[in-house]
Amino acid sequence: MSLLDIRVPAVLLRIDRNPFHHGTLGAARSLGRSGVEVHVVADSAGSPVGASRYVRQMHSPPLPGASPDDVLAVLRRVADGIARPAVLVPLDDASAIAVGRMRDELVPSYLLPSMPGSLAERVADKAELAAVCASTDVPHPTTLIPDSPAEVADAMRRLGLPVVAKWSRPWLLPAGSGLRSTLLVRSVQQARELFLRTEEAGSRLLLQAYLSPGPDRDWFFHGYADHSGTVRAGGPGRKQLAWPRGAGLTAVGCWTPNTQVQALAERLTDELGYRGIFDLDFRRCGATGRYHLLDFNPRAGAQFRLFADSAGLDVVRALHLDLTGRPLPDGVPLPGRAFVVENYAPLAALRAAPGGRELAWYAADDRSPGRVMWAQWCRHVSRRLRERLGTTTAAPTPRLIPRAASPSLTDNEKASS
Repeated sequence: MSLLDIRVPAVLLRIDRNPFHHGTLGAARSLGRSGVEVHVVADSAGSPVGASRYVRQMHSPPLPGASPDDVLAVLRRVADGIARPAVLVPLDDASAIAVGRMRDELVPSYLLPSMPGSLAERVADKAELAAVCASTDVPHPTTLIPDSPAEVADAMRRLGLPVVAKWSRPWLLPAGSGLRSTLLVRSVQQARELFLRTEEAGSRLLLQAYLSPGPDRDWFFHGYADHSGTVRAGGPGRKQLAWPRGAGLTAVGCWTPNTQVQALAERLTDELGYRGIFDLDFRRCGATGRYHLLDFNPRAGAQFRLFADSAGLDVVRALHLDLTGRPLPDGVPLPGRAFVVENYAPLAALRAAPGGRELAWYAADDRSPGRVMWAQWCRHVSRRLRERLGTTTAAPTPRLIPRAASPSLTDNEKASS
């Protein structure tokens, strides 16, 4: 007998156009292995996800930058085809925010956690998050929001160099603009140039104190806050390897007990009245030892399958169980378990894993996505190399540019590659 109610299908929603989003595949496998009918609303062009045996059907997603009404129209069309209520699982910030705004219109076609419709948007907004942390006494890097070029210079002097520059609402960044959600800036001029693109970016520019990376400093917490607000499933994890190195998404992560990180996550979600899946990013300050919250993602993180416990419970299964009125099993945590994204950390995928390991793409019971991923990834890398070689031949890149284009400092840049 399945742990989950297989009479209730699931719809996975992702608006961004990242074909290598392994979290989508992880969600399809997690639910599909339990016998749930899985529908995926995401871009299928060049994506290995559609090759999974656990995906019943791929559906065309809303266009990037789609209005809430456009997203609603797509979800209604999918619901009409399924013809019975389904659990809806947003897998990027834009999807989570749109679903939060339209919760009343989506019910009863979809089963959704009950929480204020504006909360997902509030915690995903970097400027709002700074205020949230201040009100809940959760450590957060000092953050300033300049309103003029002169205030940019003043903020840089106050914070010291280098400074982290973030766009408040990164999901609004236009495709093809070259703007990144998070950059490490090293000069007042560079910060001013970013500020002058505020209108193009669609949200405010934040300047934030830089917490330097280092061994055991980057942590994350995945969890599910059930209908009562209790945090279930998930746990704290340590980022062992990032892509790009020193920043960016988790290429290798390990389930590692951390009472401080867990206490911060539980206190924050409790005080906010948050319900549903969440993914938090922390960085430990080398000087004070305090864990600072960098990002609050109101949806499943790409490496959520790291936290599958002895009962097979993860945050996506917890969501389905809770929304269908089924009890969540009390499994035993499996600290030491590892998660590896093979295309970003191929050598780590080959090493022994005494504590157990899950690969992002390869699975013995679902081999096709792994084969498709490697074929697509080789083409992707070859194309990027040709582009770089062509750019280098035509016009050598100034030395300043790599410093200006530093990779993201948080897991919220997962879709940038």
